[in-house]
Amino acid sequence: MVQVTRKDQKEANENIIRRFNRKVLQSGVLADAKSSMRFSKPLSKTERRAKAIIRKERKADKMQKMRLGVR
Repeated sequence: MVQVTRKDQKEANENIIRRFNRKVLQSGVLADAKSSMRFSKPLSKTERRAKAIIRKERKADKMQKMRLGVR
């Protein structure tokens, strides 16, 4: 948990926010949260094969169009 308190009564809100953001970045809490958002379950063997076939077909189609000069 990241906690920031005022140094004195005259400290500006922008300074408090800046110190809070710096502490959050240094603690690594944000990086952990973002990495957990990006996690995805590994694909099964059949799904990987199916995606590989699609990729191969798209690449072949792209190469053929490139050879013909068609976009």
